[in-house]
Amino acid sequence: MTYADALQLRGLVERAYSAAAEHPALKHAFPVGRPLAERLGYPADLLDALPPVAVEAFAGVSNLAVTVAIPSEARVLDLGCGAGLDGLILAKRVGSSGRVVGIDFSAAMLARARQAAAEYRVNVTFCQGDAERLPLDEASVDTALVNGIFNLNPARVDIFRELARIVRPAGHVFAAELVLQEAVTKPDRFTEAEWFA
Repeated sequence: MTYADALQLRGLVERAYSAAAEHPALKHAFPVGRPLAERLGYPADLLDALPPVAVEAFAGVSNLAVTVAIPSEARVLDLGCGAGLDGLILAKRVGSSGRVVGIDFSAAMLARARQAAAEYRVNVTFCQGDAERLPLDEASVDTALVNGIFNLNPARVDIFRELARIVRPAGHVFAAELVLQEAVTKPDRFTEAEWFA
């Protein structure tokens, strides 16, 4: 992929996810909201307790925040935090002595996440940033969760390098992504809809 193609893809992805944040009830090229979260196994009572502003624009691919082992008092990164659903869950799990940072590149998604954090009153900070250039210090995180960003960012090597830099030695990275079960033919160029299909 050329640098120009990567920039174009980044712009398309940012616009698509920002549109999901601004108008989650509209049809998008990917699933959004509570029905998706429930299909992925988020418990209904948990979703009921969270601010709707985070739930209605959820766009992940798994329920890592619910299922992975996270010790209390941990320093946790929610990379690609979107509207903040996972970050809120993680903040509740690590308690007041822990720390959760959510990072996303969509200002519209982060506006939802920050509103949700204010409503839910947990110890979480949401920051704008790029997955391939994380605004965090070396070895500053115990656990990082990545809920579905690798298929939409061609800078995967840089993302993994950054995760290795910011997660402490013997820390953990949990990542979830959609995986194809059979090969597809690779066209010379992908259309916008194909990136989200």
